[in-house]
Amino acid sequence: MKKTSIVLTSFLQAIGTLIYVMIVVVIMNSGTKTLDQTDGALVGVAVLMLLVVSAAICGFLVFGKPVILFLENKKKEALKMLYFTIGWLALFTIIILVIARTGLIR
Repeated sequence: MKKTSIVLTSFLQAIGTLIYVMIVVVIMNSGTKTLDQTDGALVGVAVLMLLVVSAAICGFLVFGKPVILFLENKKKEALKMLYFTIGWLALFTIIILVIARTGLIR
């Protein structure tokens, strides 16, 4: 796998993760209003189930392709892709924190 392909694939994996997280946040924000009147135990179960599902989906988005490369004995490419994906996610996090701190988007 070419380096540009690794960078592009890792970027797309990170974008997919970011989009998924944004969708979950929107759902949680809209659900907070209706869940306030619901039984606390059920809300706890729902939140923990959401955590488990989110961990599985994000794990697949971040580690899926690197694991496939690793199993194909392309260990160097697998590690590069993992590092690039984590790097993209860290960069997105920093950008979001800067935007939130400066109040550019409300």
